[in-house]
Amino acid sequence: MLNFLLLPFVFAFQLAETPKFETQILDSAITIGYGLAIGDVDGDGKDDILLADKKQIVWYRNGDWKKHLIIENLTESDNVCIAARDLDGDGRVEIAVGAQWNPGETSDTAKSGAVFFLLRSDDHNPKWEAKPLHHEPTTHRMRWVTVGDKHYLVVVPLHGRGNANGAGAGVKVIAYEYPNNPAGDWAYAVIDESMHLTHNLDVVGESKSESILLGGKEGVKTIEKIGEDWQNESVDLPGNGGVGELRRGRTANESHFLATIEPMHGTNLVVYDLKDKGRIQLFDQLKDGHSLAVADFLGLGFDQIAVGWRMPNEASEMGIKLFIPKNGSFSEFEEFWIDKNGMACEDLQAADLNGDGKPELIASGRATKNVKIYWNKN
Repeated sequence: MLNFLLLPFVFAFQLAETPKFETQILDSAITIGYGLAIGDVDGDGKDDILLADKKQIVWYRNGDWKKHLIIENLTESDNVCIAARDLDGDGRVEIAVGAQWNPGETSDTAKSGAVFFLLRSDDHNPKWEAKPLHHEPTTHRMRWVTVGDKHYLVVVPLHGRGNANGAGAGVKVIAYEYPNNPAGDWAYAVIDESMHLTHNLDVVGESKSESILLGGKEGVKTIEKIGEDWQNESVDLPGNGGVGELRRGRTANESHFLATIEPMHGTNLVVYDLKDKGRIQLFDQLKDGHSLAVADFLGLGFDQIAVGWRMPNEASEMGIKLFIPKNGSFSEFEEFWIDKNGMACEDLQAADLNGDGKPELIASGRATKNVKIYWNKN
């Protein structure tokens, strides 16, 4: 009973303090910084930071944060996305990347879109090799998903094949099954083609029972593998006019909320309570809203939302803000700057990089050409 009575006091005390994040610049000379991933590259037990830049795939080693090249010049056009996860249990991540970024070409697979699995050499040869996989035009986002004892690389193009202005064929969302021999053939299947302008996805669920939340022009869908089949279902979101970014988080009562940026590259940060279907707009001053990270940064027992945008808004402000629910939900909230005008945020990740149990924020900046860690000092 004593702990129960103390909870409101502790919560109010924590919110009375300004959140504390200490900035470390890892790189100030990237080209674009399309996508970030987190995982142990070298097997030392510490998570590293991986970056898909315009022409290079690189990683920054946890500890000294030295930059290392994995591979470069995969295609004529830019790299665009990266996914990293330890799939075989050897303590080192497997890496896939998307490239040949050409969003204006929706028909020609030679000129638009590419998917590669990166094959490691032995420890004495740091060179990696790229194994090309089947792809659709406008490859845009990818994530690893685990269901049972199988792993899948789920790849989402921006457009359907032959689309113009977001109209036409649906986007072919593809799941590639990770094989015993990654250098050999990969089986793949189209698991959804019902949406258009699909901008990003989130992987949710328990270990070995993960599913996908997919955001796009038509809103949000869940995609999950049940038995041998992939099934999808629309998520009922009141007042939704299309989603660019999305991340699921936990509320104080152990239910979930969904944070979104609306519409694609939009101005609005919105949160939906997935239990009562309520919609709350937290912020409407994004410009080119492009990234979300959801985690319990402050140790409150429920999640907060970090949002990043990459262009100055009407107040000449850009960067990263943190939104904190005051009562365990977002009916009341506070907002704080994490980085004001120092990060044209292209991508944003949350991960505990030093093992203290508190997630850091990691961001890459497009116009600012930088990679930063925001160390959690709360």
